[in-house]
Amino acid sequence: MGIRLGQNDYGKSRVRLLRVTRNADRHNVKELNLAIRMEGDFETAHTLGDNSKVLATDTMKNTVYALAQQKPIDSAEDFCRRLIEYFLANNPEVRQVEVDAEEVLWTRMQIDGSAHGSAFTRGDEKRTAMVKGSREGLTIRAGIKDLVVLRTTKSAFEGFIRDRYTTLKEDRNRLLSTGILASWLYDGGTTEFNCTWDGARRTLLEIFADHDSLSLQHTLYAMGEAVLRKVPSIREIRLSLPNKHYLLANLSPFGLENPSEVFIPTDEPHGLIEATVLRD
Repeated sequence: MGIRLGQNDYGKSRVRLLRVTRNADRHNVKELNLAIRMEGDFETAHTLGDNSKVLATDTMKNTVYALAQQKPIDSAEDFCRRLIEYFLANNPEVRQVEVDAEEVLWTRMQIDGSAHGSAFTRGDEKRTAMVKGSREGLTIRAGIKDLVVLRTTKSAFEGFIRDRYTTLKEDRNRLLSTGILASWLYDGGTTEFNCTWDGARRTLLEIFADHDSLSLQHTLYAMGEAVLRKVPSIREIRLSLPNKHYLLANLSPFGLENPSEVFIPTDEPHGLIEATVLRD
């Protein structure tokens, strides 16, 4: 029986970077958490302990900071692409590079009604980019993570299967909350990453806010469909939506009514609705 090395890759994870671009009266910041993975001709490193074709992961980390210094970062997608192009151009043993990025979104402080030039706040939402490249070409994905949303009306869940273990009541006007995790695939010619990302995010929020929801599945599809209709440079979008439950508090033991005003937030367990919406 023969033994051989199968698929293998290596890289550097959790490379954290904050890039400040200092203009005269207005500073811009980009904070990224990057993961780099390479595939290529690395078999002898595994089988013989020969490191002559291995780029040290510490060098990968240093390359991130060096390239960040040489040019401002316009978008996470563009910076991931720059890294991939550099690694492929300077390492002939590498066949494919994948760079994933999570961007912490800093927002300018509003001071006396104006956006401050150098002071920022941040929340939990993150922008993501996933770029994979070889000498044959690139695929670029982007998305959103931990965008928590809530609506208090126009959300129903009725007509579902009932069996002997079902206790959930049908509801025509429930709270609907989720943490949007979205990932979309750009077409090959996309370069306006920031405008495209802003448009996709805005569309997701618009549909979530106003869609007459018969279920979270129903709203997920409407959100994905709207993104594809409004943003032609996106080929497909995958949405993962946890159903964050808010349970109506039972106040009857205290002689009080509760007309859908007081709720108990719960974290676990929660439903999880996932689907990909794509063009034919």
